[in-house]
Amino acid sequence: MTEIPATVLITGASSGIGEEFARRFAAMHADLILVARRAEKLEALATELSSGHGVTATPVTADLTEPGAASRLHEEIRSRGLRVDALVNNAGFGRQIRFSEQDPDDAARMAQLNVAALTELTREFLPEFAQTKGGFLINLASVAAYEPIPYMAVYGATKAYVLSFTEALWAEHRKDPVKILAVSPGPTETEFFDVAGHAADAGLPRSTAASVVDSAIRTLGRRNPPPSVVSGAGNKAAAFVPRLFSRRFVAWGMAEGLERQRGAGR
Repeated sequence: MTEIPATVLITGASSGIGEEFARRFAAMHADLILVARRAEKLEALATELSSGHGVTATPVTADLTEPGAASRLHEEIRSRGLRVDALVNNAGFGRQIRFSEQDPDDAARMAQLNVAALTELTREFLPEFAQTKGGFLINLASVAAYEPIPYMAVYGATKAYVLSFTEALWAEHRKDPVKILAVSPGPTETEFFDVAGHAADAGLPRSTAASVVDSAIRTLGRRNPPPSVVSGAGNKAAAFVPRLFSRRFVAWGMAEGLERQRGAGR
């Protein structure tokens, strides 16, 4: 990246990909606003990055699964006199379960966090830095965005939304200085699987959070960045293969494979 924004807001910053983004941008001497639910981990990370890199890392505890949380977060940041020059919408979660057996409140929280909060935060902050040289928006999608995902139906649908939404924003702002990018990781070694279930990687190899962040930063550093990138060669192939078949066939094949995997694990 040739231009480093003054202050980057990162959601889901207390672990995994969000924490890696925080570490990377702190090392690039950007100030940070770190958002997550777990206050203790967030404050420890903010203290570490502030002292280690001489930046200002501000922890803000928020539960973005709650309706209206994005607007409240925006107001709190404004009340502290902080300016946001770039946004990483990383917070999200998934669950591997048959949709008819999924708790309705759990599905609603997933949609609220993965879709509604991401959309609302983008709407709140993008106008503030859309004309800023060095400003950027990174939304975390997933390879799950490229095909129907039986037994993770809500999660896959939310990530398809993130991908489509972000690519549309890229087109709307293509003449502005801001860079807009959807990043689609495959299975990654994070706490995601502690919530989703450890079989949710469908047996695919897991990447590191560092490799996902590398891909995002490398892509943003290009002269003319694309609207989206899939992180990792294997994941690129996994995202491309569904284009060769009907969606009906892809959904059927995914369901068959997952059911065999789940059966073998019993």
